[in-house]
Amino acid sequence: MNPIVIIPARLAATRLPNKPLADIHGRPMIVHVLQRALAANIGPVAVACGDVEIAEAVRAAGGIAVLTDPALPSGSDRAHAALAALDPDARHDVVVNLQGDFPTLPPDQLQTVLLPLADPTVDIGTLVTPIANAAEAATPSVVKAACAFLPGHDTAPALYFSRAPIPWGDGPRWHHIGIYAWRRAALDRFVALPPSPLERRESLEQLRALEAGMRIGCARVSHAAFGVDTPNDLARARAALAPDRTPA
Repeated sequence: MNPIVIIPARLAATRLPNKPLADIHGRPMIVHVLQRALAANIGPVAVACGDVEIAEAVRAAGGIAVLTDPALPSGSDRAHAALAALDPDARHDVVVNLQGDFPTLPPDQLQTVLLPLADPTVDIGTLVTPIANAAEAATPSVVKAACAFLPGHDTAPALYFSRAPIPWGDGPRWHHIGIYAWRRAALDRFVALPPSPLERRESLEQLRALEAGMRIGCARVSHAAFGVDTPNDLARARAALAPDRTPA
């Protein structure tokens, strides 16, 4: 595999305006994410920017920024557009799509998300972590992955994703972490597809891939890096990344 990491980012968030540029101890949040991705050391890293201001912040930090059409509907579309500009000769066969609101991401999770692609039949790798309790399982903003890990295995196929507490019955449930390792051909196919019925119903983009017959493999990690979506999340990230604390 020859991966590249692309971080889609734009300023259009409603719950936390200008989110990628939010200051965390003197650096914009997008720069924290960029530095976490670089620390993973799995390949080059670039930010797919929907706005000039984000590109300026990334370049000021020494990063690679690609301006993409702000009208693109999703992060997957922005990553695909940036990939075409950065790598027209298709030297990179795997694209890791990392959301720009994970400033506390452990870098080794970007290494882990590649593990499902060791199976040549898997199109997309992603991450899951154990759900701690019934309250978390019942929270719609916590996306659940229906997958089951066999003894001695750290990867498993994803059968479905839902905001409902699936699967039924006793046993572990898995919180999906929205980081994806795409085979390049799978990303090309995905962005050409229209939104699917279950994707629209659950408001979960990954269901488009499953409905189209793509295979998604899950790798498990011990804990989730939290996404920053609200002012409270931002305060939590600032606390976690305080200079007198060990990085998460």
